[in-house]
Amino acid sequence: MSGTGATLAVYTTIYPGVEPYLAEWYRSLCEQTDTDFQLWIGLDGINKASLERLLGRSVEARCVEGTRGATPAQIRQEALAQIVDFASAVVLVDSDDVLHPKRVAAARAALATSELVGCALRFVDQEGEDLESTFNLPPGLRPEDVFPRNNVFGFSNSAYRADLLKRILPIPVSAVLVDWCIATRAWLLGAKLSFDREPRMDYRQHPKNMALVRLPFSPDQVTAATALVRGHFRLFLAEPARDFAPDRYIELQRAAREVEEFSRRVIPDPVLLTKYVEAFNSMAAPPVWWSCVAHPDLNRFWRQ
Repeated sequence: MSGTGATLAVYTTIYPGVEPYLAEWYRSLCEQTDTDFQLWIGLDGINKASLERLLGRSVEARCVEGTRGATPAQIRQEALAQIVDFASAVVLVDSDDVLHPKRVAAARAALATSELVGCALRFVDQEGEDLESTFNLPPGLRPEDVFPRNNVFGFSNSAYRADLLKRILPIPVSAVLVDWCIATRAWLLGAKLSFDREPRMDYRQHPKNMALVRLPFSPDQVTAATALVRGHFRLFLAEPARDFAPDRYIELQRAAREVEEFSRRVIPDPVLLTKYVEAFNSMAAPPVWWSCVAHPDLNRFWRQ
């Protein structure tokens, strides 16, 4: 990894609980075909000395330690705010996942023509075993078609040009779905998006993943997801529209109303919720992040 003169950054966050996966993550980072980047690490409850003890080696990285009590959004905000003054672009990866050898090279190439790029993910279990399925952009769709209802740009599979991130920041302190928040802002700003359908990461699946995406879903999972999605939309409805594209902001408002209606009519009704979840699990289209909430093809369940 080149730390001198590199204009591409790679960023991750390290936090308690991710320790068992760090060695494999760091090894995959060191084995990139493109190593001309500066590694940045947001440290959340773990300092650099502890990280190096875990890895058994020194780490060439610029580390940004989160202040005590900082939210995940604040930790990422502080790091990204520094990165955009250093680099022309940043590749985002999760520290419990594994980069395929051309992850950085493919992101750099895509950023030459797009402002925000994503890639498909190969699902693996906690031990890294292939689950023989992928997270991908549904066939026939462009990445902008997913918004504002859903997301395909996570903190493990996306990369941003710095000039776009400067327009997006700051991240709201109360944001929980930080990746979706900044990707939605990019969409609202009319950024040029692209998506690589070739898996470039191993995406580790945990029982407590916040953004569930593999079928089947349970009623409890859809209920929890609905609360998070409502919070996501409320962030946007509470802030000025700034220089968002008016037609896209109207579309976001419409999606937010649908989620609220879904929350009022479907979530409190156990029978209706069970029928909705069964219908969602039976759909042929592969799910993307948050598509289990108020799916428009199933609006018959709440438009009664």
